[in-house]
Amino acid sequence: MAQDSHLPEIEVRGPRDATIGAADSASEGAAERQVFQARPKLRPGDIVEAVPGVVATQHSGDGKANQYFLRGFNLDHGTDFAVSLDGMPVNMPTHGHGQGYADLNFLIPELVSGVKYRKGPYFAEGGDFSLAGSASLDYFSALDAPFAEISYGSNNYKRLLAAGSRTVGDQTWLGAVELVGNDGPWNVSEDLKKANAVLRYSQGSPTQGFSITGMAYKSRWTSTDQVPERLIDSGALPRFGSLNPTDGGETQRVSLSGKWFNKTAAGETNVSAYAIAYRFKLFSDFTYFLNNPVNGDQFEQTDRRNIFGAQASHVMPNKIGSLDGVLTFGASWRGDRIGEVGLYNTEARQRLSTVRDDKVSEDLFSIYAQQLVYFSDRWRGYVGLRGDTLRYDVQGREPVYGPLNSGKGHDSLASPKAGLIFTLTPQHEFYLNAGVGFHSNDVRGATISVDPQTGQAADRVPALVKGKGAELGWRFQPNEDLTTTVALWKLDLDSELVYVGDAGSTEPGRASSRRGIEATLKWKLNNAFRFEVDAALSRARFKGIAPEGEGNYVDNAVERVLATGVTYIDGPWTASLWLRYLGPRALDTLNTVRSRSTTLLNFGTSYAVNKHLTLGLNVFNIAGKKGNDIEYYYASCTSGEVVSGSCNGGVNDRHVHPMEPRSARVSAKWTF
Repeated sequence: MAQDSHLPEIEVRGPRDATIGAADSASEGAAERQVFQARPKLRPGDIVEAVPGVVATQHSGDGKANQYFLRGFNLDHGTDFAVSLDGMPVNMPTHGHGQGYADLNFLIPELVSGVKYRKGPYFAEGGDFSLAGSASLDYFSALDAPFAEISYGSNNYKRLLAAGSRTVGDQTWLGAVELVGNDGPWNVSEDLKKANAVLRYSQGSPTQGFSITGMAYKSRWTSTDQVPERLIDSGALPRFGSLNPTDGGETQRVSLSGKWFNKTAAGETNVSAYAIAYRFKLFSDFTYFLNNPVNGDQFEQTDRRNIFGAQASHVMPNKIGSLDGVLTFGASWRGDRIGEVGLYNTEARQRLSTVRDDKVSEDLFSIYAQQLVYFSDRWRGYVGLRGDTLRYDVQGREPVYGPLNSGKGHDSLASPKAGLIFTLTPQHEFYLNAGVGFHSNDVRGATISVDPQTGQAADRVPALVKGKGAELGWRFQPNEDLTTTVALWKLDLDSELVYVGDAGSTEPGRASSRRGIEATLKWKLNNAFRFEVDAALSRARFKGIAPEGEGNYVDNAVERVLATGVTYIDGPWTASLWLRYLGPRALDTLNTVRSRSTTLLNFGTSYAVNKHLTLGLNVFNIAGKKGNDIEYYYASCTSGEVVSGSCNGGVNDRHVHPMEPRSARVSAKWTF
């Protein structure tokens, strides 16, 4: 083979074009833009459901990050699912609400040009939080034409979006502004108010160029959190009722980022950097009067940080002896300067006492390299190695236990990767992938000595937690209109991040093991119709002998997911019908309590009246199902139970957050 015979593949390697001969696993890919743009979205974060097997729900107000499910995980708000936008990481380590918090509410879906994904710890580029999978989103640098769109819907939903771009020579300016208001179906109005803006300057050609992007986002809301099902069943609380009308929050995010790329026959280089200013304040109440029968259990979680980062990568063709290859290597740094990450006991949003108030600094340094080799026309394989070092400094400012829980430290991890690919025929390809990955823990857990809630000694946790995974996959692609994939996978974690109801956050738990099977079908029937179906089965268990009174089921681990949809695009008409099924799952480690399954059917359509005016309609939960977006099982106590004396240390029960009832939104878009 000639050395440059695979150069076109170098430019499209990986999930950017998951086709036979280009993809290196069965579970990587890129969502078709027309399909994910046409798909109806109740919330901005729903766009990640373009990744097969991913479910995005909500258990609180719409200003809070989505709840994610994937590959046998209840990922909470992103603990093992890495999300990035234009090269900027979205997940937050050592976050005030939960480790890996990935809030996509600043996203403007109409600007998203691509959704690329990978699953499993099989590739050297994958870093923190990517054990289960990762999704990489990109924004357009230029739009076909400027437009303004207004939307109005059920529950006083209002949205205004204006966006456009202007190109002169090789220079392009793009801007967008979004305003959103929503009361939701809740008895206590959500009163969501959101403002969002994007400004981008880009310059260059398809082979060399750069872009600078500024983003600003602010949101505040009142939330209806999960409530005890016993109150709904008894009629004491409406299905969409709240036990604390002062729950809610506010958040803001301002960022500046830049990217530079250069593509030549010798390879491709990408360099990017970013700076993010982030503020977050959340008031939650999940146990009501269990811990404090007088003032209640509401608490405030805060996060105030600045984030800085840079990354560089290079891809180049090379030779390994007489064999053609592709070498990829890169490095990155992320620094979080957290001025305040706090937890406070509150009543009606007024602070009563401080549980934790910390100033944290953490830096993650990463390097990686991966070598792909073409052994023959049918066989290719790769090996990779990633190294990560985390340095952290926790300064506790709470006067009693803060000094005892302060400290500095570092942790390092080497993560080998490997894969082997066999092309049986031009239509069939098989993959074998394996690798080691990791997620970081909240570094406050790495320096803790005393539990500030109880005053008792607390065990420290490692800052970096290793996971090992493997996958066997098959891809069938007889032509560019039909693709089928099947993947058998396994993933073992040294420590599971589990949800704690009375704290509303995650904490490290026992080692766990998962395995499952996924299948996808994408079929372009003709020029107008596209059909997709994704199915996933998973099994998650804790390892070893369970402590007394516990079992080995991983509570809330997703077991069955099915998503299927049809998209119609022809002339002035666009229509999309999508069904999502989330199966029952264990809510406790003994599997004695299980969640109910949920089925959601959404429909969206638009019609271009002329070259300027497009009318749209989205209908969510068409069937009017009464399922739950989330279910937990833990102990709580209401004010009535305190008065009646029936609390007795808490009442174990399902705590549910209902999915929204049938609703509709209409829109009018004017293209200039």
